[in-house]
This record gives sequence, C-alpha cells and structure tokens, in this order.
Amino acid sequence: MKADTSNPPIHYHGTRADLRLGDLIAPGFISNYGSRRKANFVYLSTTLEAAIWGAELAVGEGRERIYIVEPTGSIEDDPNLTDKKFPGNPTKSYRTRDPLRIVGEVAEWQGHSPEVLAKMKSGIEELKRQGIEAIDE
Repeated sequence: MKADTSNPPIHYHGTRADLRLGDLIAPGFISNYGSRRKANFVYLSTTLEAAIWGAELAVGEGRERIYIVEPTGSIEDDPNLTDKKFPGNPTKSYRTRDPLRIVGEVAEWQGHSPEVLAKMKSGIEELKRQGIEAIDE
C-alpha cells in the first residue's frame, strides 16, 4: 500500500522548554525525564494526548508547552510505549536520533485532572523505586 503523502501527519513534542519557531530539538542534551541523563533520542507523537503527557511529566520549572514539530530524519516506534507495553503503536509515539524542527505551537490544550496526573506520577515513582527506567539505548 502506498503512503498518503498529500496529508502528512502532524507531529507533536511536549516539554517545558521555552523554544521558538525554527529552533531544533536534538538528542545529546540532558533529558527532561527520568534520571536526567544525556538523551540519545528525541520523542514525538502524532497524538495530542501523548504530547500532553510529555508536557505534564517533563521535569523543570518552565511552562508546559506543546510544539508542532517536523522530523528532519527518520523516525521509529518508541519502544517505551509500543510492542513491549502495548500491541502496535496506539499512542502513535516515536523517537529519532535526528533533530526535530519547531514549526508551530499548540496554544490551547486541556491537561489532565490533578487526580489523574497524581496517579500517573505515582506510577512513575513506583517504577523508579523498582529500578525500571525508560529505554534509551
């Protein structure tokens, strides 16, 4: 089956970083998640829901932001959310070793309730206590 290139998907990246149109989000910097080690990949999604989680769970004091991004190279399924945890790729989450170019920002979006966010953060803390970290080989 031939891919439909007339309507390419919109890619999102949730973060707390204060960036501008045209800026690049690239691997090699300190991650906004987990133990804050150098990131080998940058992550993106074609669902706003996954980007909202990215923005809400990002470490830091900055404002939660969701950028519309354009991959500059190839992307692959995010193994943290695909196949190993969920069949297929229901969250449409991906990662890349190539930079993402910021082409826009989602100005208005609805975050999760404080209760849902607290439950997710509690689950992440439990994984951390168990020594389970995100895959970032």
